[in-house]
Amino acid sequence: MANSNQQSGLKVYLRLLKYVLPYSGLFAISLLGFLIFASTQPMFGYILKYFVDGLANPDASFFAAVPYLQDVPFLVELRLVQVVPLLIVLIALWQGVGSFLGNYFLARVSLGLVHDLRVALFNNLLTLPNRYLDNHNSGHLISRITYNVTMVTGAATDAIKVVVREGMTVIFLFAALLWMNWKLTLVMLAILPVIGLMVTSASRKFRKQSKQIQVAMGDVTHVASETIQGYRVVRSFGGEEYEQARFLTVTDGNRRKQLRMVKTGAVYTPMLQLVIYSAMAVLMFLVLYMRGDASAGDLIAYITLAGLLPKPIRQLSEVSSTIQRGVAGAESIFEQLDEEQEVDRGTEQRERVSGRLEVRDLTFQYPGAEKAVLNNISFVVEPGQMVALVGRSGSGKSTLASLIPRFYHHEHGQILLDDLDVEQYVLRNLRRHIALVTQHVTLFNDTVASNIAYGDLAGAPLEEVRKAAEAAFAAEFIEKLPQGYDTLVGENGVLLSGGQRQRLAIARALLKNAPLLILDEATSALDTESERHIQGALDEVMKGRTTLVIAHRLSTIEKADLILVMDQGQIVERGTHAQLLAMNGYYARLHARHFEEPGELAVEQDV
Repeated sequence: MANSNQQSGLKVYLRLLKYVLPYSGLFAISLLGFLIFASTQPMFGYILKYFVDGLANPDASFFAAVPYLQDVPFLVELRLVQVVPLLIVLIALWQGVGSFLGNYFLARVSLGLVHDLRVALFNNLLTLPNRYLDNHNSGHLISRITYNVTMVTGAATDAIKVVVREGMTVIFLFAALLWMNWKLTLVMLAILPVIGLMVTSASRKFRKQSKQIQVAMGDVTHVASETIQGYRVVRSFGGEEYEQARFLTVTDGNRRKQLRMVKTGAVYTPMLQLVIYSAMAVLMFLVLYMRGDASAGDLIAYITLAGLLPKPIRQLSEVSSTIQRGVAGAESIFEQLDEEQEVDRGTEQRERVSGRLEVRDLTFQYPGAEKAVLNNISFVVEPGQMVALVGRSGSGKSTLASLIPRFYHHEHGQILLDDLDVEQYVLRNLRRHIALVTQHVTLFNDTVASNIAYGDLAGAPLEEVRKAAEAAFAAEFIEKLPQGYDTLVGENGVLLSGGQRQRLAIARALLKNAPLLILDEATSALDTESERHIQGALDEVMKGRTTLVIAHRLSTIEKADLILVMDQGQIVERGTHAQLLAMNGYYARLHARHFEEPGELAVEQDV
């Protein structure tokens, strides 16, 4: 099991490294820098040999022990007292160059990788099917883009930095030690299998704990974003203490999981150091015991170089936790990136459609649900006609409206737009022919004009935006705003009233000028006076285009060419307002209830 986990982790890690390929040139420069840095470590240690030897005879020639340089007069004259200080400065300069090249260019790779992964995740979100977004809370999706990505880049860049810099430092130090005394150095190598076992054991723990931390971070983001978005409900219903308790629970869970990971590292690092320093103790005993004819400078240089080994070995062992955190983050990122995108098998594109809508024997069941939401629905709407859907909450009205623009895919029956099944249209082309206005208005923290001319409508002349606003009875309040059409509306239009937000959404639909208009509780947020004014605008905009009205106010429903009364996913009555009243059935009871409680038709919004 552990072996398969390691293989899976390696596969994920190798896939992650593919994202570094576009930055391979910068990455190579940074690796060169770290090689330069690593090469200076044994230089600093070895220079001590000459310093200690120079204490006894500072005027001794630095190159006296190098046979083939003794014939070069200038080099032979160089004394230890001159060369040792100069070499320390030169080595430090060389190390500085390596450190700059390594750190700066790796930072460019790391930040580029963060950018690329965030863009890939965000762009992928825009293409995922509705069911994926329905089944995943926004907090975890946001946490993936913010927190998980930084964990991943640590594994892809910072971990490699440590592996290269500290790994090469260890190799250079071992090479120097072997060259100085290979017998003593082989004794040190005996501890490597023990270190390997400790690293493998800790890696498994780090990866498991890192996954738990990422889920906990998603919970924290989710609770915080929910509370911020619903602050009016929280305050009006006295939910402050409940939300405080909820946030305390998730953030405390996150704290405990983080602490557990810190504890693992806190126990593991000293144990590793104990093993390394035990080996060092044995080594020092052997150096004193087997010193032979080595000079004091040789022995001190050897001990110093050996003493430099524990730090890079410890850092190499700790890099395992960084990699495991990154692998855990990468798994969640690739899980989303590998998710099947919104299906678009359509091949047909039409510049303009007349708006004839026909639904034939449509049956629909949500994935994983036991019961069908729609059963054998059939009706026809000719171009320019208006059909109203009425019924209780859960009767399937909004589901039907969601199937027309293919937010969900139906498998049984047909939905035909201009005698062509909606599944055969290229998705973007299909949605271009449909304007949708729902009760839940989405506005962006942008100007009024940008919210009306959004998406495909961006760049529409301001004059057309004004006309759409006037037709939606929105121009009056827009012109009273501080900057008119250039006023920022706040997050989701928080600075506007419900009726004002709804009118901007209707203006957006009017500007789109699509042949098929779907109004899902579109005027429910309007006050009576605004609704009366906008009704005339809706009457105007519905001329010449097919309109599907869901659970609208009675004044609109009365004018519908066809009213479909739905109950439990089926059409139980159909006809005009007069015909349905004459039937004295379901619709007649709704109509009677309306007059008992004037204001709105007594039907609820669909879930």
